[in-house]
Amino acid sequence: MYQLRYEDVMNEDAASAKERERLLFDRSIEMLKAAREYGASSRVGIDAGYFALRLWTTLITDLGSEENALPKELKAAIISIGLFILKELERIRLGESDDYDSIIDITRTIRDSL
Repeated sequence: MYQLRYEDVMNEDAASAKERERLLFDRSIEMLKAAREYGASSRVGIDAGYFALRLWTTLITDLGSEENALPKELKAAIISIGLFILKELERIRLGESDDYDSIIDITRTIRDSL
């Protein structure tokens, strides 16, 4: 009978969690690209903004928890980036900006770093 070692299971869980994170970032990037084309007030734009808002809010919340094992300096830096993105998403929603490129580039950079 095959028995999994705890360490193997934990490594697989961490790997699958990273893959899920990557897929969420990929989805957000693709939605933001479409929103750039159709505009913030379109259904595509609204959905993209809401998805990105939920993604970054969840990430910021996770980074702020005591259970998150990343170094404090790194957590603080990513939280700061996330807050910037949330502000930019709000500016886009209000029609004060249409700078999807910055959000896409930053999201891609964070995705590639994880």
